[in-house]
Amino acid sequence: MKSKILMSLFMCFFLAQAAFSQEPAQDTSKTRQLSLVVKNDGSEYIGVILSDDGREILIETQALGKIYILKSDISRISKIENESDIIYGEFREEGPFTTRYAFTTNALAIKKGENYALVNLYGPEVHFALSDRFSLGVMTTWIVSPLVLAAKYSVKTKNEKINLSIGSLFGTSGYLNSFASFGGLYFGNITIGSRSKNITFSGGYAHINIEPNTVLPAATTVYSNNPYYENSFDRNNTRGPIFSVAGIVKVGAKASFVFDSMIGVFGQQRIGVNTTTITEPNYDVFPSTPGYYRHDVEPYTKRYTALFVMPGMRFQKTEKSAFQISLVGVSVFRWLSKYENSNNFSFPIPTVMWFFKF
Repeated sequence: MKSKILMSLFMCFFLAQAAFSQEPAQDTSKTRQLSLVVKNDGSEYIGVILSDDGREILIETQALGKIYILKSDISRISKIENESDIIYGEFREEGPFTTRYAFTTNALAIKKGENYALVNLYGPEVHFALSDRFSLGVMTTWIVSPLVLAAKYSVKTKNEKINLSIGSLFGTSGYLNSFASFGGLYFGNITIGSRSKNITFSGGYAHINIEPNTVLPAATTVYSNNPYYENSFDRNNTRGPIFSVAGIVKVGAKASFVFDSMIGVFGQQRIGVNTTTITEPNYDVFPSTPGYYRHDVEPYTKRYTALFVMPGMRFQKTEKSAFQISLVGVSVFRWLSKYENSNNFSFPIPTVMWFFKF
């Protein structure tokens, strides 16, 4: 009898030990690798690939359940590393278009070899990612002049939501002015957010030289019988600081709202002339002029503020192409001076852009 009781206690103890030593069941659904399957017709499926026998795959999707897809119908399969890139049930990849707004760029980097071209109404652009941080591009018009070289170097921070970059645009007028005119824009960016939703603050310095600089005379007074001052010329350069705020936010499975803007405060050195008629007794000698003219010459700086506001929508159906339409509002505000009156003006420019990855 005692032996039976001891045997029963021993069995209970053994079963309890086995039960407590068993590891709790794990939810493997959270650890399974999500993949993006793109078919030849452009349709996409996001889910977990359950099997692959070389002829077809079995993928389990949240929307449609388990689906068999022939591998001959598949153009590519990509692993999804970050599930936060799945927005409105579709996957937004890290393509080169995510680094561009309308005119300005952000601080996000693109992978080496992810080159892209941009075609708009006034001309084409081509940009090459030479490394994971550095890219070069060429911008021009349909008449291949002016020509602009674009460069950008991106820097990642410890916070993946904050990125920095520096860059420049340097251009020449090309054959339009015998390569005599040139200009540049040198800037720095800070981008906050992800590729599908971010805002970028930029600041830099721009200059444009229309022709070789001329030397402005110092303030002086000239007397003549000519009512016009023959040497009234400008110093043909314009320069000043420029700032930008831009951003993008995904508003649909394939659509994003894009906002771009720039504001610059520029100055151009010019000649101001005040002319006064001085009547002399011998003015009848010159019937065409009632006397001598005194020209008070003074160099001054013509200043104006230029504002560009560029809201638009981008539609990206595939990873290799996108279409964007924007409305560019341009406003120019001239500062008052004793030689010039304020002459402010504004006008809109509708623009369309096509992005192509190659």
